[in-house]
Amino acid sequence: MAGVKQPTSNSFKKLQGFLRSRVGQAIADYGMVGEGDRVMVCVSGGKDSHTLLDILRHLQRSAPVSFEILAVNLDQKQPGFPAEVLPEYFEAIGVPYRIVEQDTYSTVKRVIPEGKTMCSLCSRLRRGVLYRVAAEEGATKIALGHHRDDMVETLFLNMFHGGRLKAMPPKLLTDDRRHIVIRPLAYCPEADIARYARYREFPIIPCTLCGSQANLQRAQLKEMLQTWEKQWPGRTETLFRSLQNVDPSQLADPDLFDFGGLESAQMIPTSDEDGNAIGTDLEKEFDPAMALFADGLPLPMGAAGR
Repeated sequence: MAGVKQPTSNSFKKLQGFLRSRVGQAIADYGMVGEGDRVMVCVSGGKDSHTLLDILRHLQRSAPVSFEILAVNLDQKQPGFPAEVLPEYFEAIGVPYRIVEQDTYSTVKRVIPEGKTMCSLCSRLRRGVLYRVAAEEGATKIALGHHRDDMVETLFLNMFHGGRLKAMPPKLLTDDRRHIVIRPLAYCPEADIARYARYREFPIIPCTLCGSQANLQRAQLKEMLQTWEKQWPGRTETLFRSLQNVDPSQLADPDLFDFGGLESAQMIPTSDEDGNAIGTDLEKEFDPAMALFADGLPLPMGAAGR
């Protein structure tokens, strides 16, 4: 079938090597996969999850650790969903798989008013089902196809609409502490993933539930980032790197950094390198205006701005 095609051009091989290297580096940096892991790869049928599965299967053959892969697709019973496409593809490439049927579509349509964004509820329902399946299958890791651009978009979504400095971590322990979610495509640009999917001719299944909705917040942010990338190439990569270089003392979250305890850590020198006292009469001698201030008198006009 077309989805098994392996191009031979030099441009494809270069792209393939780049993506494999990026995925391998992300796995190493965050300890995503270890010896004996059973990795449940969630395959929606989109370009990202197809690419994830494809690259993980390649790395499985050359990795220094032994791990299993199980491809899982959730059939949410969306109208027109081609249920036969992914099973045929999985059979053709010889990967163990499971198809899970759960009518989350009807639930979303019943709960969300017409014209409102369905993505959030759809995602929560899908996540709940996948966590259940992971437990049933004994999966030690759940691999999702989110890439670098998804993470940067999520950062801005949370800042603009939620007032939170939060994105998607490459590796996550779920709230119930039962599952570890990994995102091996964390270092991969979306544009390169899209090119790779076209080269490989994966059997792409579009999301007709939420992908067809107009003016989504994420779509608007994607357009904003793409505009920036055209004006300043490399901007998205720089933004992503900022997620890896966080300085809590330069933000404003008192729960993340002990601003109230700074005084206790402060070191106040009492003399300079020559042994002269500082911060006392020496300061008055060199700055008459500050001497007045220290004596409790008002500063002369213009002295404060010096």
